Amino acid sequence: MAEEGLQYWLRWQVPVCALIFVVPLTVAIYLIIRRQRSPLKGSDLWIPCWRKLHPLWLLIYRSIAFVSMSWMLYQTVASVGFFAFYFYTQWTFTLVIIYFALGTVISAHGCWTYSKHYIENEERGRLLKMDLGESKGTKTTSTNKIKSPPVKLQSHHEQDVIEQTAGFWGYLMQAIYQTCAGAVMLTDIVFWCLLVPFMLDEHFSLTLLIGCMHALNAVFLLLDTALSRMPFPWFRLAYFVLWSGIYVIFQWVLHACGFSWWPYPFLDLAITWAPFWYLCLALVHIPCYGFYVLIVVVKDSIFSKMFPHAYIRSY
Repeated sequence: MAEEGLQYWLRWQVPVCALIFVVPLTVAIYLIIRRQRSPLKGSDLWIPCWRKLHPLWLLIYRSIAFVSMSWMLYQTVASVGFFAFYFYTQWTFTLVIIYFALGTVISAHGCWTYSKHYIENEERGRLLKMDLGESKGTKTTSTNKIKSPPVKLQSHHEQDVIEQTAGFWGYLMQAIYQTCAGAVMLTDIVFWCLLVPFMLDEHFSLTLLIGCMHALNAVFLLLDTALSRMPFPWFRLAYFVLWSGIYVIFQWVLHACGFSWWPYPFLDLAITWAPFWYLCLALVHIPCYGFYVLIVVVKDSIFSKMFPHAYIRSY
């Protein structure tokens, strides 16, 4: 390592900043390991929170979101190369794309399950009515006094399929979803409230593509929240903290290998106020995640009162 590099890492800010993000990271890992998973039904991943809305519409929306965001990411990488992944924005944007990709696959499987059992129940109901009709024709007049039993269109097997607990991919989808929620809030708040007003210069310019990426990521995720009914437990803040911690470690490793430019000036360990900025970034994770939790709570509270017969609460 060059002498300048060695002196850089011997600054007093380095151990202080390391402590600021290592402690939350350790707590997050502990919670992820020790905390028991909240019950999650497989149907919560692909059935909308609106009773009259067919699951196919949620599948179509997730497919559109996946394709649209993939196209924007492709345009970004095509223009600047893989250097784009030097930024937290592209990390988060890619994670949202992964969420919609996984959500599309799970929604497709859910729609297939839904249609399969719907057709089976229709066929079962038709055959049952035919059997009842034939039985009625062979009996005497006394049979006419007996009413035909109602046909139950939903079988116990279908009910088990709908209410079965989500598997690994279901819990992974929920974890990615909640990580994206906090990361998107953090990305857009930092971009629109800090970078755009104070740090626009020849090295950082606002283009239409960059602006769309820092707006549509939240819009697509919020619309998915408005349509889906996945629960949003507080403790998954740990995944959000872990995600940001991995990005900080990534930046530190790159700079330890010789990189000198920081994508975000407030991550630079050479500035005197570096520990203050790191502390602010660590603390801002709580309101960013809390704001999205509030959105889900308000959605459940307001929609369940305004549309009591049409809306299904998330939890």
